[in-house]
Amino acid sequence: MGVRREPGAAKAPSAIVLRDARILDPETGDVGTPRTIVTRGGLVEEISVSTRTVPDSAEISLAGLTVLPGLIDAHVHVTQASGDFGEILSWTPSYHAARSALVMHEMLLRGFTMVRDMGGADMGLARAVEERLVTGPRLKAGGPIFAPTGGHVLTRVCDGEVELRRALRAEFRDGADHAKLTLSGGVVSKMRIEALGFSDAEVLAAVDEAHLAHRYIAAHVYTAQAVSRALRLGVRTIEHGNLLDDECLELFRETGAYYVPTLATYWAILSGRTGHGLDASKRAAVEDIFERGLESVSRAAAAGVKIGYGTDLHGEGLAIQLEEFALRARVQEPLDVIRSATLVGAEIVAEEGRAGIIREGARADLIAVDGDPLADMGVLDGGDSLRLIVADGDVVKAP
Repeated sequence: MGVRREPGAAKAPSAIVLRDARILDPETGDVGTPRTIVTRGGLVEEISVSTRTVPDSAEISLAGLTVLPGLIDAHVHVTQASGDFGEILSWTPSYHAARSALVMHEMLLRGFTMVRDMGGADMGLARAVEERLVTGPRLKAGGPIFAPTGGHVLTRVCDGEVELRRALRAEFRDGADHAKLTLSGGVVSKMRIEALGFSDAEVLAAVDEAHLAHRYIAAHVYTAQAVSRALRLGVRTIEHGNLLDDECLELFRETGAYYVPTLATYWAILSGRTGHGLDASKRAAVEDIFERGLESVSRAAAAGVKIGYGTDLHGEGLAIQLEEFALRARVQEPLDVIRSATLVGAEIVAEEGRAGIIREGARADLIAVDGDPLADMGVLDGGDSLRLIVADGDVVKAP
C-alpha cells in the first residue's frame, strides 16, 4: 500500500498523512474544521487534529480543499469501451482485457474508487485490480447480463428455470457479486420497451439462487409495470426505471430496494457523444425517456427512495461519467446526489461502513476538490476541480 509507484522504484512510504483536510460528511452534510488524516495498509488509521510527525510517511497538504469519500458508480460497463456493440463482439479476449483496463484506469482518474459492473466484467478483472495488475477502482463484477430469447444486446441467453439456475450457480460459484436480468426492453434493445422479459417463475428462481448464494438480483427495467413486477418478485436493485408511477414508489418503500437511474447514458446520445446507430425517431424516443427519467428521479427523491449513482456509459460516452452529478442536480439537492455516489452506493455493494465514508477503520478511498460541491455541483461534474485521489491507500493523483 502507499503512494503508487512504477515497478522497480524505491519503496513507498507505509503511511500517507493528509494535512488540513476539511472533510465533507455525506451523512450530515457538515464540512468539518481542518483535520489530519493518516492512512496505512489501505485503511484510514487516524483522523485527528494532531500535528505530530508520522514516521515513514508521505505528507500532503490539502489546505483550501474539500475532502470527500471516493466516489461509487453503481452502474458501469467497464468492458464496453466502444459504443458499437458489433465491434465489441469482434475483439479478441486479450485486446478486450486491455481496453477494459484502460476504461478502469480512466474511471479512477475521475475519482471513482469503486464501481459495480452491470454486465460484461468477470471476477478476473476484479482480481487484477486487487493484485495491482490493473490500476482502477475496486470492481464489483456480476458476469454477463442474462436475457431470455429475443431480449437485450451483449447478453447470455437463458430460457427456463433450470437453464437460468444452472447459469447463475456457475456465476456465483466463480465469485460474482450479483446478477443482472433484463426484465423489459430497452433503448438499444430489439425487444419493445414495454415488453416484459422472463416469466414470473424464472425471476423467482433467479432470486432464490441469489439468496442461496447470499447475493442479489438486479433488473434492467423501464416501464412502471416492469419495475413493480420486479420489486414484487424480490429484485433488490432497479436499473434505469425511467417511467415510475406511484405504485413503484410505494413498493420501493415496502421492499427497501434500491433505485439506480442512469441519466448520463441518454444524455450521451442527446449531446452527440455516442449514437448507438439510432435513427431520428429513436433519438426522439430517447429524449422522452430522458425527460421522464428526470421526473422519476425527482419523484423518487421526494418519496424517500434509496437512490444510487449510475451512468451506464459506453465508448466515447464514458468521458461524461461525472456529468451525472449535474443531471441529478436538476431535480435533487446536491447533498442527496453526493449521498447517492457515496453512502447509498456503499450500501448497494455491501460495503457500508467501509466505503462511501471517511472514518477511522474505513477504506482509505477519498478525493479532494477545489471548491464546495454543496454550493456548486459543478465542482464535481466536470472533474476539473479534482485535486487529490486516494484509492485503497494509494495516492493516484496529488495536488
